[in-house]
Amino acid sequence: MELTFVGADHEVTGSCHYLRVGDENILIDCGMEQGRNVYENIPLPVKPENIDYVFVTHAHIDHSGMLPRLYQDGFRGQILCTPATRDLCEIMLLDSAHIQMQEAEYNTKKARRRGTNENYDPIYTMESATAVLKLFHAYPYDKVFDLCEGVKFRFTDVGHLLGSASIELWLTERGEERKIVFSGDIGNRNQPLLRDPRKTEQADYVVMESTYGDRLHEVTKGDYAAQLAAVIRETLSRGGNLVIPAFAVGRTQVLLYFIKQIKEKNMLPEYPNFPVYVDSPMAVRATSVFEDNDMECFDEEAMEMVRNGINPISFRGLHLTITMEESVAINYDETPKVIISASGMCDAGRIKHHLKNNICNPDSTILFVGYQAEGTLGRRLVDGADEIKIFGDPYKVRAQIREMEGLSGHADKNGLLDWIRGFTEKPGQVFVVHGDDEVATSFATCLEEEHGFRAMAPFSGTKYDLLRGAFIRTAKGVPIHREGGTEHSVSDSYTKLRIAEKRLSQTIEEAKGIPNKDLDKFTKEINDLCRKYRITPV
Repeated sequence: MELTFVGADHEVTGSCHYLRVGDENILIDCGMEQGRNVYENIPLPVKPENIDYVFVTHAHIDHSGMLPRLYQDGFRGQILCTPATRDLCEIMLLDSAHIQMQEAEYNTKKARRRGTNENYDPIYTMESATAVLKLFHAYPYDKVFDLCEGVKFRFTDVGHLLGSASIELWLTERGEERKIVFSGDIGNRNQPLLRDPRKTEQADYVVMESTYGDRLHEVTKGDYAAQLAAVIRETLSRGGNLVIPAFAVGRTQVLLYFIKQIKEKNMLPEYPNFPVYVDSPMAVRATSVFEDNDMECFDEEAMEMVRNGINPISFRGLHLTITMEESVAINYDETPKVIISASGMCDAGRIKHHLKNNICNPDSTILFVGYQAEGTLGRRLVDGADEIKIFGDPYKVRAQIREMEGLSGHADKNGLLDWIRGFTEKPGQVFVVHGDDEVATSFATCLEEEHGFRAMAPFSGTKYDLLRGAFIRTAKGVPIHREGGTEHSVSDSYTKLRIAEKRLSQTIEEAKGIPNKDLDKFTKEINDLCRKYRITPV
């Protein structure tokens, strides 16, 4: 009975974990890496044709996006998830396949123009995406099911996305049972439409995410609509467009919910009829899935609207664009407007066309409402880039760049702690995954030092014996080799040292008001440490 960590270890995307129970080979998620790939991931421990089951925590591409490739390489087992996840995966995997094929065709044509004969193959084809959808099996929340000999499972609503789930697995081998829980992505509390994350009471082991394990969301529930209204007012008053890169599944529907509130409560009386465009065919299809799954997934506030015959994500002035001609026409209309378009990290899709038409306009605003992974165009904009490239051409960043972190679908540090404290007894081991390098390590340290959990952040390749409760192999992080750099291992201890460096800097900054004799003592202690480790004190 072994657990092997494959993907999203000291990284945020590409979630994948491998379980061996008796003769059964099981994956939990099979996600695609997005943005900058930081660390090398080990290959799957078994061939795809030998994998029996794949559990999918939710439909986002970084958790489901490599399923068609798995099929293409020989997988023919079962894929298990909730009904809403199955419905959303149908939309997202077909869209992903379309993007893979388009990019391969574009790169091949580009190679031809350079005078080379290179052929670029897509990661997977539309045929593979269509075929893998036939392997999906949907199960409702809150019921325990027998999967096979020695394995039972249950899905619990974790409030991150429509259909998202934490997964409880009861594993039996040689007459001994162990229970492991995979958190999936834990939702932000008090979000619209979706229920708050539900907790689990007992587990021997927990694998949990840490995306925002080092920060707190500043916006409270009552502030969301007001803050969004303020950004809309500022932008429209300048005569510009508000462009919102948003994930087609999840963030787009939440934004529609708040804009409906803004319009119905007349929060912008000077602009009562401002137009809103959702320019993403996938977002339009996903919105219909939200409407179809309201009974199972909506929170009480949204359900009250449904019971009263009100659609919580539809309003006057909403335009849903499907065709490319409709999309192009948006930028020829000079009326100030709100444009919601995918992808949420600006690396693909129609959002790049809207950025191209608005990024140089100081009257326009680009508003980010979700996580921006390292290496993405969205992350460069959030980090303050003065110039970006879109379709290979440079553009000066003159538009206003704004963020609304509180709209994140991920729990912040307090939300993560609240979820893990839901266990009535502390699990024997907590594995912290799905977080940037320093974030995952700092959150694991927080769990250990401040909350009494046994916790660690594994790198890809780490293997754990669930029966004995012991590590079989503890891997080190091997960064992706890049031109101009050297490939080397990064130890968990060194990452902790860098976190301690930040704490020391913060302590020094806050030490200005303490007595001089204490400052002198503090300085001496720092210099003594530097001498001890052969570092010349400044």
